[in-house]
Amino acid sequence: MKIARTEDQQLEIDARDCFYAIAERLQAEARADEILFCELAAEQSDFVRLNHNRIRQAGEVRHASLHLRLIESDRQAEAGCDLSGDLAHDFEQARSLLRQLRQRLRHLPSDPYLQFSEDPSRSDRWPSNPLADAGMALEAIMQAAEGLDLVGIWASGEISHGLISSVGHRHWHVSRSFHFDWSCHGSGDSAVKGSHAGLHWDVSPVRERLTSMREELDILARPAKHLPPGRYRAWLAPMAVAELTDMLAWDGFDLKSQRTRQTPLLRLLDGEERFDTRLCLREVHGADSTGLLPAFTSDGFMRPDALTLIEHGAMGSPLVDARAGKEYGLAVNAASGYPESLAMAPGDLAADQVLKALGSGLLIGNLWYCNWSDPNYCRVTGMTRFGTYWVEDGVIVAPVAPMRFDDSLYGLLGERLEALGAETQLLLSAQTYGGRSLASTKLPGLLMAGMDFAL
Repeated sequence: MKIARTEDQQLEIDARDCFYAIAERLQAEARADEILFCELAAEQSDFVRLNHNRIRQAGEVRHASLHLRLIESDRQAEAGCDLSGDLAHDFEQARSLLRQLRQRLRHLPSDPYLQFSEDPSRSDRWPSNPLADAGMALEAIMQAAEGLDLVGIWASGEISHGLISSVGHRHWHVSRSFHFDWSCHGSGDSAVKGSHAGLHWDVSPVRERLTSMREELDILARPAKHLPPGRYRAWLAPMAVAELTDMLAWDGFDLKSQRTRQTPLLRLLDGEERFDTRLCLREVHGADSTGLLPAFTSDGFMRPDALTLIEHGAMGSPLVDARAGKEYGLAVNAASGYPESLAMAPGDLAADQVLKALGSGLLIGNLWYCNWSDPNYCRVTGMTRFGTYWVEDGVIVAPVAPMRFDDSLYGLLGERLEALGAETQLLLSAQTYGGRSLASTKLPGLLMAGMDFAL
């Protein structure tokens, strides 16, 4: 199967047609009482590591794998294999895998929560944005960061997903994106962190962030302020807010956790607590989304354009994957119980008014090592580290030594939520385990009237 990185859509169609050819030949070998799902996952990605603002390691990953799922009555078996690019070889390998699944299937027990879409569906999505040129992008970044001790990783490229089943599903999805995650280091262990991701590469946001990082590094050279434990006003930048929404996503929104009473949002679910009425969280897959995720799931279900998880501070709809949907009799609306394209509605606090609105308090760029300290009360603990400053009368005066917070999200996102930023930042996942992640969040910064610090 030839899946070569190119801007010529004809080669993309060739890649799709090769997958379809293998899948359809396999479908022809499926027996009348069998259902066969064939799924392709492929990527062509550039990875570049920088150290001291110089390229230290550069590489390219080209990988494609085929996943087969064989279903007979209420039993299923699945397995996968890597594809070589040789159509004949790949078909024989997949054919052998199908035979192994058939042998394995008769020894497996019934699966009471087995569910797949029985409605045939089709889709084809091709990206309109060009691939980011990694070489040109890195050259522009290094020029903008001249004189800085920059450490970071660049990842960009194209990710393809395909699905064919004997039910009649026929889907193809291609996305192109880039992600640059970096930090700039000062004296000692001081550093500030930056992240820029998207679909259309433009060096301007990176230049702007690097300019502000130079100013922050000058502030970090000042003696650190050590604050005693207590409650402080705080502004959380979008990257810090993402750590809190990640905690909410940890069993917060999936139907299974809610029905088994294991969700950390149990008190919200029961109506005993609520967030601020301005807080709205949605899982977005339609026109307002990044377009990175396929519109279909591995089970053949179509994702809705949008799903409201938190509506004006109250619990919205749960994420229902195929297994939970079968168990609890609800319609499937997600590939899993974890949000993959989360968006928070912005507010009205302009970026140039943040320091004035904060007055005196903490300006927090990042939070680290977050975990539940008491999930029953949605209580989270974590650390400040890089890019945390003390502000007095709207002026940044000093860096702040690392502190540990321990606070309930019902307070932080509820009665003490003072304002939401007017601008949102797109944050793409930097995870590459098993392949580049397509998960994303789009979040504003948050101004809080008080945040509790224990150490």
